[in-house]
Amino acid sequence: MGTTTTTTTGIVDAPAGGASGFDPGLAAKRDALIAVIRGYGRTAVAYSGGVDSAVVARAAREALGDDAVAVTAVSQSLASGELEEAEAMARKIGIRHRVIRTEEFADPNYVRNAPDRCYFCKSELYGRLAGMMGELGVDAIASGANLDDAGDHRPGMKAAGEKGVRHPLQEAGLGKADVRALALAWGLPAWDKPAAPCLSSRIAYGVEVSPERVGMVDRAEAWLRGRGLRLLRVRYHEGDMARIEIPAEDFPRLAADPIRSELVAAFRGFGFKFVTLDLEGFRSGSLNDLIPPDQLLGRKPAAKA
Repeated sequence: MGTTTTTTTGIVDAPAGGASGFDPGLAAKRDALIAVIRGYGRTAVAYSGGVDSAVVARAAREALGDDAVAVTAVSQSLASGELEEAEAMARKIGIRHRVIRTEEFADPNYVRNAPDRCYFCKSELYGRLAGMMGELGVDAIASGANLDDAGDHRPGMKAAGEKGVRHPLQEAGLGKADVRALALAWGLPAWDKPAAPCLSSRIAYGVEVSPERVGMVDRAEAWLRGRGLRLLRVRYHEGDMARIEIPAEDFPRLAADPIRSELVAAFRGFGFKFVTLDLEGFRSGSLNDLIPPDQLLGRKPAAKA
């Protein structure tokens, strides 16, 4: 069992304007989400601090009060600063918060980094949570998966199903746009936060995941964020090659000196031998394009011409 810490705060006030922040359609979706979670009974939310899990945590606090708890998993694949942001968000929401240590890097199936890597990560996480249900005093585990996630390669959803994890956003019929609108109406700072999947998702499939490699990615992405970039990925490819994805409109910021030469020097200092800028620009989940169609889980196949 991983180590745990606990923080507890009181519930926050509604955002400025109170119920006026919700138009009738959004209010109906909010109420549906709260009703779904209330039906679970005492609930632990698998909580990363991203917008999806933050909205589920906020709804769980509304539905269940102190019978809701948010649980954040920490390992080498968590990017720098994410835990601190998750803790601050939990305090704002007012939900009980637990931090646990997961050990997915001890699983050779995870380290080998096949297209089903996420299955083993989520198996570790949900297995830990399932084993802690008595300690946490909960009857259910809830994820932050929304309706839009159903159309992508999501091996972790299989692991969730095996552990009986519930998906309240999906059950209430909420997609990503609904989630962001709810977060904004509730006054959650994560409402416009870019998706922040684990650092291991930056390692090209077939290249072993290691603490050293995810550490290189973490430092590289932190360097770019320190230069004012917000939407970005640094992908690690075999041979210690960094492939930087940023929106096309940001290309000039990195391509011109002195930033270009400073970037190359910094990335080489992090351990990369080659530094490249992907001219196709930022796109979430780009490494999934390398997966053979017969290995895709959940992603809808492209229509035939």
